[in-house]
Amino acid sequence: MLPQLTAGRLFVTDGGLETTLIFHHGIDLPYFAAFDLLKDEAGRDALRRYYAPYVAVARRRGAGIVLDSATWRASRDWGERLGYSAEQLAEANRRAVGLVEEMRDAEPAVDAVLNGVVGPRGDGYVVGETMTAADAEAYHGEQIGTFAGTAADMVSAITMTYVEEALGIARAAQAAGLPAVISFTVETDGRLPSGQPLREAVEQVDAETGSSPAYYMVNCAHPTHFAGVLEDGPWLERVGGLRANASTMSHAELDEATELDEGDPAQLAADYRALRDRLPRATVLGGCCGTDDRHVAAVADAWVR
Repeated sequence: MLPQLTAGRLFVTDGGLETTLIFHHGIDLPYFAAFDLLKDEAGRDALRRYYAPYVAVARRRGAGIVLDSATWRASRDWGERLGYSAEQLAEANRRAVGLVEEMRDAEPAVDAVLNGVVGPRGDGYVVGETMTAADAEAYHGEQIGTFAGTAADMVSAITMTYVEEALGIARAAQAAGLPAVISFTVETDGRLPSGQPLREAVEQVDAETGSSPAYYMVNCAHPTHFAGVLEDGPWLERVGGLRANASTMSHAELDEATELDEGDPAQLAADYRALRDRLPRATVLGGCCGTDDRHVAAVADAWVR
């Protein structure tokens, strides 16, 4: 049992890792690949400084925290673009989990869950070239297999744009014996970039995996983009968390932006709070692009008020 599945127990996550490192910390991240920072102590220190405020948010509010590894881009294709061999990439994934394990051990009073993050093979904003579920299981199974040999408590598929990739990841995690969370991203109409309604995507993954995911999330979209599709139905009880963008801009607009849109933390928190009664099982709250610890703290406060 993952502790965040306990009803009424709040867990926070971090915010927009890559946008914070680039725009707030001035760190260059080719391909948005934060895992590349793990290759030296200076990069690991930068990640420690990034995680620390979120652990502090959890501590101050008596909440737990899901500590995400910096591995959204740490799969084979992205690793090859950065010159990583298969073994070097596996070592980067192990180091990433080791770093969040270190953050957990430094704050024993905070209930922390170590989460191995799996990102899309493609862009994360657009579908692009697709895989079958079987191909996705084989591709992502490499990274998930590495996580299975670490202290990771679970894996999360973040910014899934189409259902077949999510299916493959869910099956790979099941084969590796790790609980999985599937987090879909949606466009401004509340549909996946593939065009599939969010509800159908959740129901399809459940139907084709025997409901193997521990829960589902929505991330990398503003709450106003998906609030309208959270209609009544049993599927809403499968939505266990939210990690929204600070900005109301579309993915296409964000892709072209040269400045960070941080939005308004207080308004974002109010937008989260407005969804609470529709999501009876949501216990995991954090942020995505443009958010930082200020946003996550405001969201946590608004949710429990």
